[in-house]
Amino acid sequence: MKSNGKSRQAVFSVILAGVLWGIISIFIKNLSAGGIDALQISFVRMAVAAPLFTIFILIKDKAKLCIKPKDIWIFIGTGVVSVVLFNIFYFYTMIKSQASIAVVLLYTSPVFVMLLSAIFFKEKITGVKVIAVLLTLAGCVLVAGLAGGGYTVTPVVLLTGLGAGLFYALYTIFGRVALEKYDTLTVTVWTFLMGLPAAAAVGKPVQTVSILIASPRMILFGIGIGIFSTVLPYFFYTSGLKYMDGGKAAILVAVEPIVGAVIGMTVYGESRGAGKIAGIALILAAIVLLNIPKKNKTKGEINNE
Repeated sequence: MKSNGKSRQAVFSVILAGVLWGIISIFIKNLSAGGIDALQISFVRMAVAAPLFTIFILIKDKAKLCIKPKDIWIFIGTGVVSVVLFNIFYFYTMIKSQASIAVVLLYTSPVFVMLLSAIFFKEKITGVKVIAVLLTLAGCVLVAGLAGGGYTVTPVVLLTGLGAGLFYALYTIFGRVALEKYDTLTVTVWTFLMGLPAAAAVGKPVQTVSILIASPRMILFGIGIGIFSTVLPYFFYTSGLKYMDGGKAAILVAVEPIVGAVIGMTVYGESRGAGKIAGIALILAAIVLLNIPKKNKTKGEINNE
């Protein structure tokens, strides 16, 4: 029963992470309107998150800040390869095409996670997972309004969009390796400590800070994206990943485009067409499908694997 309770808590944590990532458009739109570009927004996220996580771990248990030098490569993987490169590719795709196209290409990530998890962790590619991935992809297409929309995607945008999906997926892979050796908090802190220098290298820190401090409103949005769409969701996602396989986590977090669609419809007055509602229903169906308990044939126990 204890493990089943942890499993339910992990599901809640991952879904909550998706919700918090889903509200990021509120911060991006306001920061962008204030004159900060995509690379600078990536730097702001890392610059707010890294110090906050470090302060928290020093107060709670500074021993968890210690890692072995030989494991630095893992956190280069989570921080630089996964988080920073994901941000760069994702925001580039948004700028050069449309946010809806970027979201659809990003959510090819469950496919990458499922394949990479099978290769590196020997996770089974079950029929349920395949169906859930297909439901998720179809739902994202409908939520984005791309079905029959007549949009064209350039080869560069296609590659950067798929790259965003791959780098997004790699956080799950590197994260699983890190969690075999370290606590959730240790993994998250070192992810951002390693990612911050890389983000600063491309984020024009001096110019970015000068724009932020010129307006209290911009400061609030900068802190907001760092806390609510970075610190909290990465902590919840990494925490949930400790108690479930990567393929399942990657699909559960697909609640993100649902939240983004709801915000678009309610805050920004975007279309509320039947296709978008159907897409939300498909993504929810994938999440429910993954969480239907199964009886263990030999012991009669309930599990969610």
